[in-house]
Amino acid sequence: MPETHSGDQVEIVVFGSLQLSRHRKGLPARVLLPIPESGAAAHSLLEPMGISPDEVEAVFRNGRVVNIYDPVFPGDRVAFFPYGTPGPYRVFLGMARENIRRAEKEQPAPEKGSRP
Repeated sequence: MPETHSGDQVEIVVFGSLQLSRHRKGLPARVLLPIPESGAAAHSLLEPMGISPDEVEAVFRNGRVVNIYDPVFPGDRVAFFPYGTPGPYRVFLGMARENIRRAEKEQPAPEKGSRP
């Protein structure tokens, strides 16, 4: 029977090397974290898990790929995947698309008066 959780939490699962790293530290791969009703960016859930955003290639929210900067809300199920997913799956699942969006958000804005 699946574990149920209260309305102010998000369920987080990590896979691949992220899961192995947590296992080596004696930590579970699946956790419930409290989250504000207004939501939070997916990447903000990584710090309490002891995971750097640089280790994460893909974020799934309720079974769909989302950007690491997209919001998650209480009751959502979130999965973090490390780098290393084979190419065709990265495109098919939308991981490649979200990594392009992520790179755009992480680029510093050009300074005023500077030339491209």
